[in-house]
Amino acid sequence: MVKLSRRQFVKVGGATAALASLGVLNRCASKQESTSSIPVGVQLYSVRSEMQKDVPKTLEAMAGIGFQGVEFAGFFDYAAQDLKRLLDANGLQCCGSHTPITDLAEDKIDATLEFNKTLGNPYIIVPWIAEKDRQTVDDWKKLADQFNAWAEKLKGEGMRIGYHNHNFEFTPIDGQQPWDIFARNTVSDVILQLDTSNAADGGVDPLETLKKYPGRTTTIHMKEYSADNPNAILGEGDIPWKEVLAFCESEGGTEWYIIEEEKDVYPPIEAVAKCYKNLQALRS
Repeated sequence: MVKLSRRQFVKVGGATAALASLGVLNRCASKQESTSSIPVGVQLYSVRSEMQKDVPKTLEAMAGIGFQGVEFAGFFDYAAQDLKRLLDANGLQCCGSHTPITDLAEDKIDATLEFNKTLGNPYIIVPWIAEKDRQTVDDWKKLADQFNAWAEKLKGEGMRIGYHNHNFEFTPIDGQQPWDIFARNTVSDVILQLDTSNAADGGVDPLETLKKYPGRTTTIHMKEYSADNPNAILGEGDIPWKEVLAFCESEGGTEWYIIEEEKDVYPPIEAVAKCYKNLQALRS
Protein backbone atom coordinates (compact mmCIF):
# COMPACT_ATOMS: atom_id res chain seq x y z
CA MET A 1 0.00 0.00 0.00
CA VAL A 2 1.03 3.59 -0.65
CA LYS A 3 1.78 5.37 2.60
CA LEU A 4 2.33 9.11 2.86
CA SER A 5 5.16 10.41 4.95
CA ARG A 6 4.51 13.61 6.89
CA ARG A 7 6.69 15.49 4.43
CA GLN A 8 4.83 14.10 1.43
CA PHE A 9 1.48 14.87 3.04
CA VAL A 10 2.43 18.49 3.67
CA LYS A 11 3.47 18.81 0.04
CA VAL A 12 -0.06 17.92 -1.08
CA GLY A 13 -1.10 21.46 -0.23
CA GLY A 14 1.23 22.71 -2.92
CA ALA A 15 -1.02 21.13 -5.53
CA THR A 16 -3.63 23.82 -4.94
CA ALA A 17 -1.74 26.58 -6.71
CA ALA A 18 -0.90 24.37 -9.65
CA LEU A 19 -4.50 23.27 -10.10
CA ALA A 20 -5.78 26.80 -9.71
CA SER A 21 -3.46 27.95 -12.46
CA LEU A 22 -5.15 25.44 -14.74
CA GLY A 23 -8.55 26.89 -13.90
CA VAL A 24 -9.69 23.75 -12.08
CA LEU A 25 -10.35 25.06 -8.58
CA ASN A 26 -13.27 27.28 -7.70
CA ARG A 27 -14.70 26.73 -11.16
CA CYS A 28 -18.15 26.97 -9.64
CA ALA A 29 -17.45 29.74 -7.16
CA SER A 30 -20.14 31.92 -8.67
CA LYS A 31 -22.81 29.23 -8.52
CA GLN A 32 -26.21 30.01 -7.11
CA GLU A 33 -26.85 28.70 -3.63
CA SER A 34 -28.84 25.47 -3.54
CA THR A 35 -32.17 25.35 -1.77
CA SER A 36 -31.55 21.70 -0.81
CA SER A 37 -29.55 20.44 2.14
CA ILE A 38 -28.63 17.15 0.43
CA PRO A 39 -24.84 17.16 -0.12
CA VAL A 40 -23.24 16.42 -3.48
CA GLY A 41 -20.50 13.86 -4.01
CA VAL A 42 -18.67 12.51 -7.03
CA GLN A 43 -18.06 8.92 -8.06
CA LEU A 44 -14.29 8.81 -8.50
CA TYR A 45 -14.62 6.40 -11.42
CA SER A 46 -15.41 9.61 -13.33
CA VAL A 47 -11.82 10.76 -12.79
CA ARG A 48 -10.17 7.35 -12.65
CA SER A 49 -7.38 8.34 -15.05
CA GLU A 50 -6.50 11.28 -12.82
CA MET A 51 -6.67 9.14 -9.69
CA GLN A 52 -4.24 6.71 -11.27
CA LYS A 53 -1.81 9.57 -11.87
CA ASP A 54 -2.14 11.45 -8.58
CA VAL A 55 -4.62 10.66 -5.84
CA PRO A 56 -3.86 13.67 -3.59
CA LYS A 57 -4.14 16.23 -6.39
CA THR A 58 -7.31 14.68 -7.72
CA LEU A 59 -9.03 14.71 -4.34
CA GLU A 60 -7.97 18.31 -3.89
CA ALA A 61 -9.44 19.16 -7.27
CA MET A 62 -12.76 17.55 -6.30
CA ALA A 63 -12.93 19.69 -3.17
CA GLY A 64 -12.00 22.77 -5.18
CA ILE A 65 -14.93 22.20 -7.54
CA GLY A 66 -17.25 22.18 -4.55
CA PHE A 67 -17.97 18.50 -3.97
CA GLN A 68 -18.64 17.63 -0.35
CA GLY A 69 -17.88 13.95 -0.67
CA VAL A 70 -16.35 11.27 -2.84
CA GLU A 71 -17.45 7.73 -3.60
CA PHE A 72 -14.50 5.45 -4.19
CA ALA A 73 -14.13 2.92 -7.00
CA GLY A 74 -10.90 1.32 -5.87
CA PHE A 75 -8.28 2.64 -3.48
CA PHE A 76 -5.16 2.74 -5.68
CA ASP A 77 -3.06 0.82 -3.14
CA TYR A 78 -3.43 3.53 -0.49
CA ALA A 79 -3.78 2.66 3.17
CA ALA A 80 -7.17 3.58 4.62
CA GLN A 81 -5.67 5.92 7.22
CA ASP A 82 -3.78 7.87 4.54
CA LEU A 83 -6.88 8.25 2.40
CA LYS A 84 -8.77 9.47 5.46
CA ARG A 85 -6.06 12.05 6.12
CA LEU A 86 -6.38 13.29 2.55
CA LEU A 87 -10.17 13.49 2.82
CA ASP A 88 -9.94 15.41 6.09
CA ALA A 89 -7.33 17.79 4.68
CA ASN A 90 -9.70 18.68 1.85
CA GLY A 91 -12.90 18.83 3.88
CA LEU A 92 -14.32 15.81 2.05
CA GLN A 93 -16.42 12.96 3.36
CA CYS A 94 -16.50 9.42 2.04
CA CYS A 95 -20.02 9.01 0.67
CA GLY A 96 -19.60 5.41 -0.42
CA SER A 97 -17.34 2.85 -1.97
CA HIS A 98 -18.14 0.62 -4.90
CA THR A 99 -17.06 -2.70 -3.49
CA PRO A 100 -16.67 -5.91 -5.53
CA ILE A 101 -18.95 -8.62 -4.24
CA THR A 102 -15.90 -10.85 -3.86
CA ASP A 103 -14.62 -8.50 -1.13
CA LEU A 104 -17.70 -9.41 0.91
CA ALA A 105 -16.90 -13.13 0.96
CA GLU A 106 -16.74 -14.66 4.42
CA ASP A 107 -12.94 -14.64 4.50
CA LYS A 108 -12.68 -11.00 3.36
CA ILE A 109 -15.66 -9.10 4.70
CA ASP A 110 -14.18 -8.19 8.09
CA ALA A 111 -11.11 -6.62 6.47
CA THR A 112 -13.33 -4.82 3.96
CA LEU A 113 -15.49 -3.35 6.70
CA GLU A 114 -12.49 -2.34 8.80
CA PHE A 115 -10.95 -0.49 5.83
CA ASN A 116 -14.20 1.37 5.15
CA LYS A 117 -14.78 2.18 8.81
CA THR A 118 -11.35 3.83 8.87
CA LEU A 119 -12.44 5.91 5.86
CA GLY A 120 -15.61 6.91 7.70
CA ASN A 121 -17.67 5.30 4.95
CA PRO A 122 -21.20 4.21 5.92
CA TYR A 123 -22.22 2.88 2.48
CA ILE A 124 -20.86 -0.32 0.94
CA ILE A 125 -22.26 -0.45 -2.60
CA VAL A 126 -21.95 -3.52 -4.80
CA PRO A 127 -21.60 -2.29 -8.39
CA TRP A 128 -21.84 -5.51 -10.39
CA ILE A 129 -23.23 -9.04 -10.30
CA ALA A 130 -21.54 -11.67 -12.49
CA GLU A 131 -23.76 -12.87 -15.32
CA LYS A 132 -23.68 -16.49 -14.10
CA ASP A 133 -25.22 -15.39 -10.79
CA ARG A 134 -28.22 -13.53 -12.26
CA GLN A 135 -29.82 -15.86 -14.80
CA THR A 136 -33.13 -16.67 -13.12
CA VAL A 137 -35.75 -15.28 -10.77
CA ASP A 138 -34.43 -17.61 -8.09
CA ASP A 139 -30.91 -16.27 -8.64
CA TRP A 140 -32.15 -12.76 -7.87
CA LYS A 141 -34.04 -13.96 -4.82
CA LYS A 142 -30.88 -15.67 -3.55
CA LEU A 143 -28.96 -12.45 -4.10
CA ALA A 144 -31.62 -10.59 -2.14
CA ASP A 145 -31.25 -13.05 0.73
CA GLN A 146 -27.50 -12.52 0.73
CA PHE A 147 -27.87 -8.74 0.78
CA ASN A 148 -30.33 -9.05 3.67
CA ALA A 149 -27.74 -11.06 5.60
CA TRP A 150 -25.07 -8.45 4.87
CA ALA A 151 -27.48 -5.69 5.90
CA GLU A 152 -27.90 -7.33 9.29
CA LYS A 153 -24.15 -7.74 9.76
CA LEU A 154 -23.38 -4.17 8.69
CA LYS A 155 -26.07 -2.71 10.93
CA GLY A 156 -23.99 -3.74 13.91
CA GLU A 157 -21.08 -1.78 12.43
CA GLY A 158 -23.10 1.37 11.76
CA MET A 159 -22.90 0.76 8.02
CA ARG A 160 -25.27 -0.16 5.19
CA ILE A 161 -25.10 -2.35 2.11
CA GLY A 162 -26.45 -1.32 -1.28
CA TYR A 163 -26.65 -2.27 -4.93
CA HIS A 164 -25.95 -0.16 -8.02
CA ASN A 165 -27.74 -1.00 -11.26
CA HIS A 166 -26.55 -1.25 -14.83
CA ASN A 167 -29.07 -1.84 -17.64
CA PHE A 168 -29.60 -5.61 -17.41
CA GLU A 169 -31.69 -5.28 -14.23
CA PHE A 170 -34.51 -4.02 -16.45
CA THR A 171 -34.54 -6.89 -18.95
CA PRO A 172 -37.44 -9.10 -17.82
CA ILE A 173 -36.90 -12.66 -16.64
CA ASP A 174 -40.12 -14.69 -16.74
CA GLY A 175 -42.06 -11.45 -16.99
CA GLN A 176 -40.36 -9.76 -14.02
CA GLN A 177 -37.69 -7.09 -13.94
CA PRO A 178 -34.68 -8.19 -11.86
CA TRP A 179 -34.61 -4.74 -10.23
CA ASP A 180 -38.12 -5.32 -8.93
CA ILE A 181 -37.36 -8.85 -7.78
CA PHE A 182 -34.34 -7.62 -5.87
CA ALA A 183 -36.08 -4.57 -4.40
CA ARG A 184 -39.17 -6.45 -3.24
CA ASN A 185 -37.14 -9.21 -1.60
CA THR A 186 -34.66 -7.03 0.27
CA VAL A 187 -35.19 -5.27 3.57
CA SER A 188 -35.49 -1.51 3.62
CA ASP A 189 -31.95 -1.19 4.99
CA VAL A 190 -30.58 -2.32 1.61
CA ILE A 191 -29.84 0.78 -0.46
CA LEU A 192 -31.19 0.87 -4.01
CA GLN A 193 -28.56 3.10 -5.62
CA LEU A 194 -30.25 3.95 -8.89
CA ASP A 195 -28.01 5.03 -11.74
CA THR A 196 -30.35 7.25 -13.74
CA SER A 197 -28.55 6.83 -17.07
CA ASN A 198 -28.16 3.07 -16.78
CA ALA A 199 -31.85 2.74 -15.95
CA ALA A 200 -32.85 4.81 -18.98
CA ASP A 201 -30.47 2.77 -21.12
CA GLY A 202 -32.30 -0.30 -19.85
CA GLY A 203 -35.52 1.06 -21.31
CA VAL A 204 -37.27 2.31 -18.18
CA ASP A 205 -38.22 5.74 -16.88
CA PRO A 206 -35.78 6.54 -14.05
CA LEU A 207 -38.29 8.75 -12.25
CA GLU A 208 -41.03 6.12 -12.26
CA THR A 209 -38.49 3.52 -11.14
CA LEU A 210 -37.54 5.73 -8.20
CA LYS A 211 -41.16 6.26 -7.27
CA LYS A 212 -41.73 2.53 -6.89
CA TYR A 213 -39.46 2.39 -3.85
CA PRO A 214 -39.74 5.48 -1.66
CA GLY A 215 -37.18 5.71 1.11
CA ARG A 216 -34.75 3.33 -0.60
CA THR A 217 -32.65 5.83 -2.61
CA THR A 218 -30.18 6.68 0.13
CA THR A 219 -27.59 7.54 -2.50
CA ILE A 220 -28.26 8.10 -6.20
CA HIS A 221 -26.02 8.30 -9.24
CA MET A 222 -26.82 11.49 -11.11
CA LYS A 223 -25.82 10.63 -14.67
CA GLU A 224 -27.30 11.97 -17.89
CA TYR A 225 -28.95 9.98 -20.65
CA SER A 226 -29.98 11.23 -24.06
CA ALA A 227 -31.51 9.21 -26.87
CA ASP A 228 -30.30 11.76 -29.43
CA ASN A 229 -27.09 13.21 -28.03
CA PRO A 230 -24.48 10.71 -26.85
CA ASN A 231 -22.32 13.62 -25.64
CA ALA A 232 -24.92 15.08 -23.28
CA ILE A 233 -23.72 15.74 -19.74
CA LEU A 234 -25.90 16.30 -16.68
CA GLY A 235 -28.67 18.77 -17.48
CA GLU A 236 -28.39 18.42 -21.26
CA GLY A 237 -30.37 15.25 -21.96
CA ASP A 238 -33.60 13.41 -21.29
CA ILE A 239 -33.53 12.83 -17.51
CA PRO A 240 -36.28 14.92 -15.84
CA TRP A 241 -33.89 16.31 -13.24
CA LYS A 242 -36.27 18.70 -11.51
CA GLU A 243 -38.72 15.87 -10.85
CA VAL A 244 -35.95 13.50 -9.79
CA LEU A 245 -34.65 16.09 -7.33
CA ALA A 246 -38.13 16.73 -5.97
CA PHE A 247 -38.65 13.01 -5.31
CA CYS A 248 -35.26 12.57 -3.68
CA GLU A 249 -35.86 15.53 -1.39
CA SER A 250 -39.37 14.50 -0.37
CA GLU A 251 -39.77 10.72 -0.58
CA GLY A 252 -36.47 9.19 -1.61
CA GLY A 253 -34.77 9.12 1.77
CA THR A 254 -31.79 10.49 -0.14
CA GLU A 255 -28.69 11.43 1.84
CA TRP A 256 -26.26 12.01 -1.06
CA TYR A 257 -26.43 13.05 -4.68
CA ILE A 258 -23.46 11.45 -6.44
CA ILE A 259 -22.43 12.75 -9.84
CA GLU A 260 -20.95 10.26 -12.27
CA GLU A 261 -19.76 11.23 -15.75
CA GLU A 262 -17.91 8.72 -17.90
CA LYS A 263 -18.44 9.71 -21.54
CA ASP A 264 -15.04 11.43 -21.88
CA VAL A 265 -16.57 14.31 -23.84
CA TYR A 266 -14.39 16.68 -21.80
CA PRO A 267 -11.23 16.08 -19.77
CA PRO A 268 -12.37 14.24 -16.62
CA ILE A 269 -11.98 17.02 -14.07
CA GLU A 270 -13.57 19.56 -16.39
CA ALA A 271 -16.45 17.16 -17.07
CA VAL A 272 -17.39 16.66 -13.42
CA ALA A 273 -17.00 20.41 -12.79
CA LYS A 274 -19.51 21.13 -15.56
CA CYS A 275 -21.88 18.51 -14.17
CA TYR A 276 -21.59 20.00 -10.70
CA LYS A 277 -22.34 23.49 -11.99
CA ASN A 278 -25.35 22.29 -13.95
CA LEU A 279 -26.73 20.35 -10.98
CA GLN A 280 -26.41 23.36 -8.72
CA ALA A 281 -28.31 25.45 -11.27
CA LEU A 282 -31.09 22.84 -11.32
CA ARG A 283 -31.27 22.88 -7.52
CA SER A 284 -31.44 26.65 -7.15
